[in-house]
Amino acid sequence: MTLTKAVPKDYYSEAEAARMLGISIARLHKILDQYVFNVGTHRPPDLEFNSSDLLLLSYWNKESHGTRPETHGNVIPIDDYK
Repeated sequence: MTLTKAVPKDYYSEAEAARMLGISIARLHKILDQYVFNVGTHRPPDLEFNSSDLLLLSYWNKESHGTRPETHGNVIPIDDYK
């Protein structure tokens, strides 16, 4: 028997990202709106994600469920650039 490994993709659709994270697309949108598109910008349709994006989304998903300590919300706090 030969085991095959999944070949990582360069980009993942919203549906693929949600499936890989084990969450719904609605939950994915909520995370994006809370942590990424939260300073007056709107979430564009049909986003694509790379593996680094999935890592951050996974962290934020756990953080917003109370399993991680609270942070500023943004990876780079906006106040640092004012």
